[in-house]
Amino acid sequence: MARDQLSATLSALADPTRRAILARLMMGDAPVKDLAAPFDMSIPAICKHLKVLEDAGLVSRGRNAQMRPCRLETAALRDVMSWLEIYRQHWDQSLDRLDGLLERLQAIDPAGTTSGGAKQ
Repeated sequence: MARDQLSATLSALADPTRRAILARLMMGDAPVKDLAAPFDMSIPAICKHLKVLEDAGLVSRGRNAQMRPCRLETAALRDVMSWLEIYRQHWDQSLDRLDGLLERLQAIDPAGTTSGGAKQ
C-alpha cells in the first residue's frame, strides 16, 4: 500500500538524526561524509537516514563527478506547513475565544474575587 506524501514526510521528520541532517543542509549542499561527521554512527547508517529523507522528498542527491552532494528540498516542508496552518488557525481562534471569555469575566468581577470575597 502506497503511503501519502504527507505521511512519508512526517515519518521522516520524526527522527532527530534526520532533523539534524536537514538542519545542516539548510546551510548548503554537503557530501555524505560531512553529514555523517557530527554523529556517532557509520556512513551506511547515515545513508539509510538519507534514503528515508530522499523517499520523503526532503533531500536530493546531485551528480558531481564521483561526489553525490545532498541538497535540501523544501517542497515537502511547504506541504507540511500548509497542513499545520489549519491547526494553527484553529488554535488561534480557540485562544481568541478564551481571551474574550477572560475579558468578560474580568468585567463582571474586576477585583478577581470569588463568591466568598477572598482574592484568588
